Amino acid sequence: VQLQASGGGLVQPGGSLRLSCAASGNIFSINRMDWYRQAPGKQRELVATIIGGGGTNYADSVKGRFTISRDNAKNSVYLQMNSLKPEDTAIYYCNMLLNSWVSYWGQGTQVTVSS
Repeated sequence: VQLQASGGGLVQPGGSLRLSCAASGNIFSINRMDWYRQAPGKQRELVATIIGGGGTNYADSVKGRFTISRDNAKNSVYLQMNSLKPEDTAIYYCNMLLNSWVSYWGQGTQVTVSS
């Protein structure tokens, strides 16, 4: 199984970006999909989660601005990021728990929020 993330880039404060992450390979079940981020000099943090039943959870710092969604038919997860702030600058990673809770990571995509 491989995860391919995309959609990062440079955006001005207040702008929006949509990240995508698609899984390929032998996928029998999707248990959970997450987006993490890691800013320079900081630990990786969990940003958003969507579970198999569709429930979602967000870090307090992104609630009301970010939305996680998925397309099971495409084995994909998305992160719509609105009202971006400079402190959202980080490398964003997708993670999926697949096939009986085995963890897979995407390669990371850089998001830079700057004027």
